Amino acid sequence: MTSVPTPIPSRTQFVLEGIKHRILTGQLTPGQPLVETELAAQFGVSKTPVREALKTLAGTGLVVMNQYKGVTVRMVDADMAREVYDVRLLLEPEALRRAVRLGASLDAAREALTRADEATDTAERSLANREFHRALYLPCGNPLLGRMLDEVRDQAALVSAVAWAASPSWEREAGEHREILRLALDGDADAAATALHAHIASFVQRAFPGTELGHGPGTEPGTQGEDGQA
Repeated sequence: MTSVPTPIPSRTQFVLEGIKHRILTGQLTPGQPLVETELAAQFGVSKTPVREALKTLAGTGLVVMNQYKGVTVRMVDADMAREVYDVRLLLEPEALRRAVRLGASLDAAREALTRADEATDTAERSLANREFHRALYLPCGNPLLGRMLDEVRDQAALVSAVAWAASPSWEREAGEHREILRLALDGDADAAATALHAHIASFVQRAFPGTELGHGPGTEPGTQGEDGQA
């Protein structure tokens, strides 16, 4: 008999989404302590939903719980970026390739791209960019593949928030997003997947120079892809 996941209580979900939003938009920075009493006061709840929300966020890799140091926002370094983006490089281009070959609707991606272009602040733009990527991989026809990418989605956004704070590259990425979507809408699955791979790889290379990542679509180990990634 298949077990059904226990739903998260509404207050815990409210606190969970609030803390996550603050982390992914840079309002709470890596290494910053997360004090239960302070968060409970800010959200107008008891400590219980805050504690449960922090446990869930620890499970997704956004916060770290330490017996001696308490709870802090996860630090971002080159090792974390490599782990997270290596998974994205292995799975996300393939998910997009499958979505295009299935002829899946990419209206949600187009709408997210428009929201990103019209965003009035970095937080809104960051959230729209996350939705753009999710809209590309979610209709791949394999729900498990989509869930696997969802698993690393928040950690990837945390890496992005840190990188953008240090060196904003919104306009370059917006142009790359438009090209990826154009290729996908044209039905060129392989070109869209290659462009997406180059987009993901170049971003983490700019943020963490020297980070070694996986190979691009159609490249063999030890060769160079068109994006210059080994």
